[in-house]
Amino acid sequence: MDWLLELLKPGATSLPSTILLYSFVIFAGIYLGKIRFFGVSLGVTFVLFVGLIMGHLGYTVEKDTLHFLREFGLILFIFSIGMQVGPGFFSSFKEGGVRLNGLALLGISLNVVIMLVIYFLQSGTSLQEMVGVMSGAVTNTPGLGAAQQTLLQISGPDQSEAYSLSQQMSMGYAAAYPLGVIGIIIVMLVIKRVYRVNVAEEIRHIEEDNAKSQLAPHVLTFRITNDLISGLSIAKLHNLISVNFIISRVMKPDGEVVIPTSQTVLELGEEVLLVCSAQDEEVFTRFLGPIIEKEWDRESDSATYHVVSRRILVTKSEYNGKKLGEMRLRMGFKLNVTRVNRAGVDLLASPNLRLRMGDRLTVVGKEEDINRLAERLGNSMKRLNEPNLITMFIGIFLGIIVGSIPLKFPGMSVPMKLGLAGGPLVVAILLSNWGPKYHLVTYTSSAANLLLREIGICLFLASVGIAAGAGFADTVFTPTGGMWVLYGFLITVIPLLVVGLLARGKYKLNYLSIMGLLSGNYTDPPALAYANKIAGNDAPAVAYSTVYPLTMFMRVIVAQVLILIFCA
Repeated sequence: MDWLLELLKPGATSLPSTILLYSFVIFAGIYLGKIRFFGVSLGVTFVLFVGLIMGHLGYTVEKDTLHFLREFGLILFIFSIGMQVGPGFFSSFKEGGVRLNGLALLGISLNVVIMLVIYFLQSGTSLQEMVGVMSGAVTNTPGLGAAQQTLLQISGPDQSEAYSLSQQMSMGYAAAYPLGVIGIIIVMLVIKRVYRVNVAEEIRHIEEDNAKSQLAPHVLTFRITNDLISGLSIAKLHNLISVNFIISRVMKPDGEVVIPTSQTVLELGEEVLLVCSAQDEEVFTRFLGPIIEKEWDRESDSATYHVVSRRILVTKSEYNGKKLGEMRLRMGFKLNVTRVNRAGVDLLASPNLRLRMGDRLTVVGKEEDINRLAERLGNSMKRLNEPNLITMFIGIFLGIIVGSIPLKFPGMSVPMKLGLAGGPLVVAILLSNWGPKYHLVTYTSSAANLLLREIGICLFLASVGIAAGAGFADTVFTPTGGMWVLYGFLITVIPLLVVGLLARGKYKLNYLSIMGLLSGNYTDPPALAYANKIAGNDAPAVAYSTVYPLTMFMRVIVAQVLILIFCA
């Protein structure tokens, strides 16, 4: 039994002991994180608290090993987040997203202002500790990691003091985090009470708005009754009607179904299956004729018509980034593509739309032609399940280089660097947006992305907890720790109240969207889970995903800038 005691004893730093310690901290933290308190769970963040307990009990990890695992875990986590949020990063600034992101930026600014006010008014708490408290108060782990990495970066050859301050930041984060999660939910309830919100009414308004949505492709059947249209080709109709649309199928008066080309001539009495945007429906009722009810799929599956509609999966990398118009599907395969489904969202199949790995094309034509195209595009779910590690490590490689570039700004004694957190985040966002244009396969299945992200955050949180655990109880369970909890609660609640009251009072935003906005502003999945449970629909998740990309980016950058300005 001596071998087992040697393996498990506190202070052992052998490789097997280290792996054993990390395994225990991570699985115990994930298990305990599933426990709900008043309907809310802390999730994977509980790994940090188990690490703190083990560190307090005397378990340690060799310094260089701990540093490597912490930074590598942070890189995996940040890069995976960047690849996930990147496709929606720039589009989140459009239309209603501008207002939501503006409110989110206001919240971030207020967090910083309140943190600095507390820092300058009180004494005894360093700026580094306050940055840790702020990261915990806004439940943002990447911000903590970015600040710690920046602190080590500017510390010079002797990093012992920087390591000590880094651990203090971790303690501040851990002290403020629990009330950070609870504070978001408290603010949601306060806003609900102040404005006497009826959740059932808010849900009804969301459903009405969704019914009027103008974003998704709209599939309609028209009967041509306009004499002025009769005899025009589809190409001339496109010149006449200046909106995007696709005519997928045409049924002749004698019942024959054809797949039209741009030169197909429309005649009176024909029925056409048309895909357009919802707001353009009235245009076609005026130009073509009335909308009729018709079950094309059932009729087209019969042997009489020989025309079917199928979905084809793009899984061959050579088509990644290729424009739909370049495929010449009508000429080469006698097929029409009506819609492209990307990550659960239907897009109108315009000629300039660039395909991406994982896209699902809704194709109309003869069975044998569809089968030929399916073979050409891949149409293999198995291939999508294979991770694209080349792009991932190209991104990490470039991210480290970008993060190491010194950026000189007036008033800063040392150049700013995006670091091991900011560099991979920026590159991941850019790659996921424009990688397909240069035929880089950026597709990763949601399961693979989630696995990388969870492994990364677990390694990071376990490392932070083990390193900070030795002095955690002596620091947090003291008047100083109590003040950290109070400071964190103020940093959490005041900005959220301002943002939430402004969103409802001035901008009249739906309460369900406000819940998503507040959760996304603090990048907090437990709060989002609570909001989703209350809403019963995806309205909070839509608002969350709208502000999440910019918020995550700004939280990482702001934490680094604060350290550079006040600690360099």
